[in-house]
Formats: sequence, structure tokens, C-alpha cells
Amino acid sequence: MGQDNRQEITMGSLARERLWPSADYSQQVERLRRSIGSMIYLVELKPEAINLGVRYSDTPFELIDVLDFPRPDPARGLAPHLILLDDGRGINLGRIARITINTPYSPPAEHILYQESFVMERLLLRERQLSEASIAARSKQLLGQLLGKRPDKRLSGK
Repeated sequence: MGQDNRQEITMGSLARERLWPSADYSQQVERLRRSIGSMIYLVELKPEAINLGVRYSDTPFELIDVLDFPRPDPARGLAPHLILLDDGRGINLGRIARITINTPYSPPAEHILYQESFVMERLLLRERQLSEASIAARSKQLLGQLLGKRPDKRLSGK
């Protein structure tokens, strides 16, 4: 299984659990368009083969434009728009968890231009319950899925 396929599985499983794009997506895109020329801060998603990485940045970027993306794909986490930044990057909104102005960390609601609520609440800000037992159980479950096994009592550790 190639790296792209594993990323699609991860992003696809997230997409199936929520409405895509979110209900307030259009309003957030308009808020971004009104902020063209402003300095923004990003929380970027970095889908990898094994996990979903997150990059909080305290570097401000100038928002140059908000462009339509011609081939959105919820299974791969690609949204219908991308942003163009002053460092030359164009980033699809599906790869962004949050865009803020004035502050990179713990922004008040009025400073949030774009936020993927599902990602922020379900993945980034929720309480974690890591223990050796939970890690072992999850590893067995994922290994079973990778090998094509159906989850059962032996794989789930129950």
C-alpha cells in the first residue's frame, strides 16, 4: 500500500464522520476574502503515512488571495479553495485547521478567520488518554486492519 493510499484512508475516515465541507465553510471563505492583504497565522495539517501531524506556526504570512480549487476531493481532504501566501505557497483549505489574525495561539473568536471545527475539536483539542494498554490495543487494531483482518476480541484486546 503506497503512502498516498494510506493518507487517503486517514483523511477518508475523517471525512466520513462529518459533513464536508462544514456548514459555515462559505462564510469562512468570504471572511478570508475580506482579509486579503492581512497578516495571518496558520495551524497546518500534515497528513503522513502513519499519523496526522499538526504544525502551529508563530510566523505571520500575508494572505495574497483565496482561489477556487478545481478538483476538491473529500476522500483526500482537498477542499474547494486554496489560499495564496506571500512566501509563494498555495495551500488547500483542507490542509488547514485554523487561520487567525493578530495572534497565533489561543485566539479570541473574533480573530479566527477560518477554522475546521471537526479537526480542532475531535483531533487537536480533545483530552488524550494515552497509556501503554491503549497504545497496544490501538496498534493491534490498526495492524489487523492493515492485514485485512476484521476487528474481533483478540485484535481489540477485550
